[in-house]
Amino acid sequence: MSESRVLIIDSDAERSAAHAAILQFIDYRPVEVASAAEIRLSEHRPQDWIAVIIGSEPEFETLERFVDWLKRDRYHPPLLVLQPYFERARERFGLDESALLPVEAPVKYTQLNELLRRAGLLRMDREAAAVRRSGPTGNSAPMRRVRQMIAQVAPFDSTVMVTGESGTGKEVAARAVHDQSARRDHPFVAVNCGAIPSELLESELFGHEKGAFTGAITARKGRFEMADGGTLFLDEIGDMALSMQVKILRVLQERTFERVGGTRSQRCDVRIIAATHRNLEESIIKGSFREDLYYRLNVFPIEMPPLRERLEDLPLLMDDLTKVMERNGHGQARLLPDAIHALRSYHWPGNVRELSNLFERLAVLHPGREVSAADLPRQYRGTVSAVAAPPSGTRDEARQSQPANANAELSALQASRAASLTELPPEGMNLKDHIEAIEMTLIRQALEKSDGVVAHAAKLLNTRRTTLVEKLRKYGLSRDLGDEVVAIDPAGDTSERVGRIRNN
Repeated sequence: MSESRVLIIDSDAERSAAHAAILQFIDYRPVEVASAAEIRLSEHRPQDWIAVIIGSEPEFETLERFVDWLKRDRYHPPLLVLQPYFERARERFGLDESALLPVEAPVKYTQLNELLRRAGLLRMDREAAAVRRSGPTGNSAPMRRVRQMIAQVAPFDSTVMVTGESGTGKEVAARAVHDQSARRDHPFVAVNCGAIPSELLESELFGHEKGAFTGAITARKGRFEMADGGTLFLDEIGDMALSMQVKILRVLQERTFERVGGTRSQRCDVRIIAATHRNLEESIIKGSFREDLYYRLNVFPIEMPPLRERLEDLPLLMDDLTKVMERNGHGQARLLPDAIHALRSYHWPGNVRELSNLFERLAVLHPGREVSAADLPRQYRGTVSAVAAPPSGTRDEARQSQPANANAELSALQASRAASLTELPPEGMNLKDHIEAIEMTLIRQALEKSDGVVAHAAKLLNTRRTTLVEKLRKYGLSRDLGDEVVAIDPAGDTSERVGRIRNN
């Protein structure tokens, strides 16, 4: 995969091979060239490598041209330069310290591993920044509309009102508007209007002068001044007191304000983005929100859809959350198909914020493990269809105990099971995940019934042993089957069994 590729440019073949061996040992994919001239730039992108290790280069001008090509992408991989050549590279390449790092010669495993780890974290940070610029995650129709609206309004200074349920990512949308605007190089300042007491909110927004009130021992800038030239995000504007709404309306109209305790008006050059989970039109009727302020704020409305209306975005959201967990050092947990199917059946009242909290919880409870539906907290497990295991006992015993109409009863039982598997629930389902969940259940039962002998389980399922082995690997059952681990003999011995291994 390109994420783990490291380019080595070194005319010393023996040293290059030694570096490649170290990279392979720590699970990176080395790509070796003796000179930058061997790299066909038309066939590559700077993002194709997580880092570039530079040793000796017979034609330094060629290397400079390669570095200039890398620098066209502001998110190019860092250069790890061996110490004998580092000073010359620093003088000639014009890169900052985060993009040009010295490496001891001969290379030490621990140092190289740490530098590549930092390069990986830097790459994830840049990918996260790219996501923020492109807008909220998701390829569903509602999210495509949201991103389109963000792209349309971002170049203008129009006031934006972002609405939606709590946890839908309203601040993510606001940041995307800022990141795609001409104000992107200026501050993005967020303030939660509902989290600050009304008597303190005025000072928080407009600042105060020294001695304005008890405890004001120095003058202090407010959020409007801090956001000058950039964007001010007023989150939960619907919770703002009426007295403050009047003052906000004046700032929006006049673009001037006064600090608390001050007499001098100050101009502010800020773009306002507001957000709320409340229905402001209902609040206007109740008298808790000013109608004139509503129309001043609601110039360009963007509504964030709840997660339950875009469940097809779950895989992308999960990928993003997994990267965030890893970047923050929280570890990660990979979900198996039956767990994903269960999460798609959940109604998500807390939306994306609830999904994020769940992933952090799973990363803590099951670090580095694969999570099945049974591992999920109870409220998320849903109703994953499963086929009941046949009664225990040998076939001969079953024949002896069956009544005369056994065939009829068996047919009725099979018909009942088939109906439960083919009945479409009112809310619909994801067919692929549903079929995979059923297949996993049947494989588990076949292994249990065959005492873990894969060849016997394959006969019960009327499939080839090699096909079953591939399915075990596909679903992760070759590593974890409840409390047991399936041992697959690479030589193809048909007597492999499910070996019980206790975690010590």
